[in-house]
Amino acid sequence: MGKVVAITNQKGGVGKTTTSINLAASLAKTRRRVLLIDIDPQGNATMGSGINKEAHPITTYEVLLGLQPIEAALVTVEGGYDLVPSNSRLSGAEVELIELERRERRLRFALENIRAQYEYVFVDCPPALNLLTINALVAAQAVMIPMQCEYYALEGLTALLNTIRKIRETLNPSLEIEGLLRTMYDPRNNLDNEVSAQLKQHFGDKLYRTIIPRNIRLAEAPSHGKPVITYDMQSKGAQAYLALAGEMLRRDHKSVAA
Repeated sequence: MGKVVAITNQKGGVGKTTTSINLAASLAKTRRRVLLIDIDPQGNATMGSGINKEAHPITTYEVLLGLQPIEAALVTVEGGYDLVPSNSRLSGAEVELIELERRERRLRFALENIRAQYEYVFVDCPPALNLLTINALVAAQAVMIPMQCEYYALEGLTALLNTIRKIRETLNPSLEIEGLLRTMYDPRNNLDNEVSAQLKQHFGDKLYRTIIPRNIRLAEAPSHGKPVITYDMQSKGAQAYLALAGEMLRRDHKSVAA
């Protein structure tokens, strides 16, 4: 069965979608079968994968409400992975989900039939701890938390960790923190270095060794609808995400061997 990883942080602009797209593409480059689910009404992972979010008739909205099976929503994109797209229709789903049975488990049930087709399933979450994010956390075995090394990021991290703990206690006992990923990192910035040291002290092995740097190519790639490894393979951003994919594979191999 594929490993389902929710990529989340309630703070916006920390690199969740960038990580979702580029990690999916990097693992696809290693011939892994990868699915990316966009569960954010903004649809940035959809656009960043080269898909017109408003033109696609079947999205995460239809899947969560049970109007269409998830197989009907799948799109294969240039980055080499499959995508379940999202658009603004999803913004109304939270209100509609409240009245449905097992509203927190809709994504988990939807994935049951196709999870075995993939080695990795990534869920790009909205920047909020809402019912959409809860669906992702209930469906996942692991949580990846991209974050900038700044003061406010640490404050938001506490709330997210509390939410993960509550989900584990009530809805998904198997949920684990996959790792914390430092993004938009500038080694010349003293605060970045200080916060990075604090994260290393508090989270140890849960902190990825790979660091995603500030990189203009990473910022440009979404406007072209491409992962950065397709846009500019030699850029520092592309090399960082390929390194992250390698680190993730080594971790998973090690845990299976153990």
